Amino acid sequence: MHATYMTTRYRSRNPGSQTALRQSNQQRIITSLVSGGPSTQAEISRNTGLSNATVSNIVKALAERGIVSTAPTTSSGRRALSVSLSGENGAVAVGIDFGRRHVRVLIAGLDYQVIASEAVALPLGHSASVALDAASRLLASVLESSGVSPSLVLGIGVGIPGPIDRRSETVIEGAILPEWVGITHAQIEARLNYPVYLDNDANLGALAEVTWGPHSGTDNLVFVKIGSGIGAGLIFNGLPFGGNIGVTGEIGHTPVHDHGLLCRCGNRGCLETVASTTVMIELLSRTSPSTVATTDIVRAALAGDHATLRIIEDAGLAVGRSVAAIVNLVNPGIVVIGGPLASLGELLLDPIRRGLNVYAVPMLGETTELVMSSLGEQAEALGASALVLRQAGLLSPLPI
Repeated sequence: MHATYMTTRYRSRNPGSQTALRQSNQQRIITSLVSGGPSTQAEISRNTGLSNATVSNIVKALAERGIVSTAPTTSSGRRALSVSLSGENGAVAVGIDFGRRHVRVLIAGLDYQVIASEAVALPLGHSASVALDAASRLLASVLESSGVSPSLVLGIGVGIPGPIDRRSETVIEGAILPEWVGITHAQIEARLNYPVYLDNDANLGALAEVTWGPHSGTDNLVFVKIGSGIGAGLIFNGLPFGGNIGVTGEIGHTPVHDHGLLCRCGNRGCLETVASTTVMIELLSRTSPSTVATTDIVRAALAGDHATLRIIEDAGLAVGRSVAAIVNLVNPGIVVIGGPLASLGELLLDPIRRGLNVYAVPMLGETTELVMSSLGEQAEALGASALVLRQAGLLSPLPI
């Protein structure tokens, strides 16, 4: 029975523990194979500085998990065991990002290189069953077109836009996809037929930023996703933070107006009621002959449309106020803004920055870097695949 990320990822990791030492040694061996290619166990021992016995034990465990393959060989006239990353293309991790209107499948190698990424549209209000069927078909198609054998998939990281109770590994109330509420990790895993590692999409965005983004050396980072909902992923001391039951970063449901609109969570004046793309679309569609899409918001803002810019200004100031509350509480080094509006750049960052500076303690606001995500629409799927890579012992990006 494989271990699930949901039940283990937020426990404090003692850097001196046997588990942490084994993970570190495991990563050293995989890094050696990525950079040096197939090697004998003796060569791996010399390259990593690990004892022959340690290398032998870890190689055996990696072979059982399908991460490496071994074959008899000779070295200096003696019998030896050659070790290589599994298969012609090597073992891979899959990340699947489920959105309100799409599903994206991304495949990454153990060297943290993206092999393929593809998305298909989903109907608004889709059920979990429809989305999982679409994801399964898309995964099979992407694997085939990439020439990757299904047997080389180590596991699948899955991102869902909603809170997940790690105690029961169940999607709970508050999800942007209400049709998914009550869906469990076991149900997702049974449908996809691979080991599954499940998390909220904002958490995965944060993980992607410290894995693939330019912030891989950052210990304390907050990723704020502005989309149909608004959520934050937290990285503290280099590790994802999930709080008591795995539900954190729900800033979309923090009130910014005491007498504002009723939110889907039951409260009034929540950030989502003034700054989500759902609200922006609703407001702009009132004066449009057709329903406005998120891409239309970006296009109109970049073209200088006054009404669109005013809505973005109001949303940015509200987001900045909520970001200030996070900054005042945990003092992250970097706050990254992501989601479908990321291509707006400074048009969105500027009002967020002004809201942050108004409501944050001056010293904290001045020393917190506020940037737009550079990972685009792939951020959550990249984070999802990172869940799998971390399970394989790859705790940080490998040197390229």
